[in-house]
Amino acid sequence: MTKLLIRFFIKNPDNTADPSVREAYGMLAGAVGIACNVILGAVKFLIGIMSGSVAIQADAVNNLADVGSSAVMLIGAKIAGRPADQKHPYGHARMEYIAALVIAFLIFLVGFELGKESLLKIISPEPVEFSFAMIAVLVSSILIKLWMSRFTAHVGKKIDSSTMSAATSDSIADVISTGAILVSSLVGYFGGINLDGYIGIVVALFVLYAGIGILRDTVSPLMGEAPDEKTVSELYSRILSYDGIIGIHDLMVHSYGPGKRIASAHAEVRSDCDIMAIHEVIDTAEREIGAEMGILLTLHLDPVEVDNAILNETREKIAALLREIDPAVGFHDFRMVSGENRTNLLFDVVVKPGMPLFEQQQLTKRIADAVREMDPSYYCILSVDMDFGGTGAN
Repeated sequence: MTKLLIRFFIKNPDNTADPSVREAYGMLAGAVGIACNVILGAVKFLIGIMSGSVAIQADAVNNLADVGSSAVMLIGAKIAGRPADQKHPYGHARMEYIAALVIAFLIFLVGFELGKESLLKIISPEPVEFSFAMIAVLVSSILIKLWMSRFTAHVGKKIDSSTMSAATSDSIADVISTGAILVSSLVGYFGGINLDGYIGIVVALFVLYAGIGILRDTVSPLMGEAPDEKTVSELYSRILSYDGIIGIHDLMVHSYGPGKRIASAHAEVRSDCDIMAIHEVIDTAEREIGAEMGILLTLHLDPVEVDNAILNETREKIAALLREIDPAVGFHDFRMVSGENRTNLLFDVVVKPGMPLFEQQQLTKRIADAVREMDPSYYCILSVDMDFGGTGAN
C-alpha cells in the first residue's frame, strides 16, 4: 500500500534532494493522516457515545487531534518546500522542525484533556456497554495505526524528516493506548471489572509521553546541535583525499533543516606551494564534496610551514605538553616569531564546547606557565577555539 501510494502520487520519488519531492512526500503523509484519523475519530466517537466508554471517547478525541497534527504536517511540508528568498536566504526547511513542535504541543493538550476526563470517570464511574462492533472498531484502529506508523517511518527515513518521526511516535502511542482500551473492554465484559477510567488515564500518559519525546527530538535541532560523527568523519576523509591538503581544523557544520547544510573548515596547505594550483584544488574540493554530500562547503586556505626543523620540533614538544595537561585539548595554527629577547609562540587551543570562561583562562595560564618552564625564552600568545566538529582534532 505504501509503495503504491508513493508511486501514484509522487514523481521521481528517489530524488529526495529535490525540495519539490520532499514537499510531495510531506503533502502525501499529511493527506493520508487526515483521511485516516477523520474516519477513526468519527467512528470511535460514535461507538464511545453508544457504549458510554470515556476511554473510547478519549481515544476518539486523540484521533481527531491527530487530524490537526496531520494538517500541521501538510502545511509545514508546503512551507518547508519554498525556495530561498531575501528574508530567508537559506530556505524554509526548518519549518519541518516548527511543525513537529506544534504537533508536540497539540499532543500535550490532548493528553491533558484525556487525563482530566478519565479522572472524573474514576471518581464517578458509569457502566460501559459491551458490543462486538466496539471490539471490531478497536481492532481495526490498531491495524490502521500500525500501518500509518510504518508509512510515516518509511517516508521519514526516505526524506530524513523530524516531522515524520513525530507522526510515527504518535501512531505507535495510539496503537498502545487503543490496545489498552481493547484489553479493558474485554476484562470488563468477561471479568466484570470496570477499568474504563483507569485505562483512560493510561492512554493520557502514553499521549503525554509521546509529546515529550517529540518535543525533545525537535528542540535540539532548532537550537543548533553538533553534527553527527558520520558526517564529520566523511568530511575529514574527503577533504584530506585531495592532493596538497595536509590537515584540517575549525570544521563547522550548520543545519538549516533537512537537506540544508552549510559547512566550513580551514584546509592546511604547505606554505611554499603554488598558490594558484592549490587554490584550484580548494575550489574543486568545495564543489565536488558539496555536490556529493549535499552540503554547501567553504574551505579557507591555511598555509603551514612544514620544512622548518626548529618549528616542527617545538610543535611536537607543545603537543606532548598538552597531552600531559589534558589529552582532550588540541591546538592548531602554530607559529613562532623570534625577537631580540624572546620567542613568541602563537597558537589556538582547542577545547570542547561549553567550557566555562574561567576554566579556559585557567587552562591557558597553565599552558603558558608550562611552556615557560620548558624554555624561559618562550612567550605564549594563545587563543581559545571550540571544537564545533566534535572530533577533538587539531
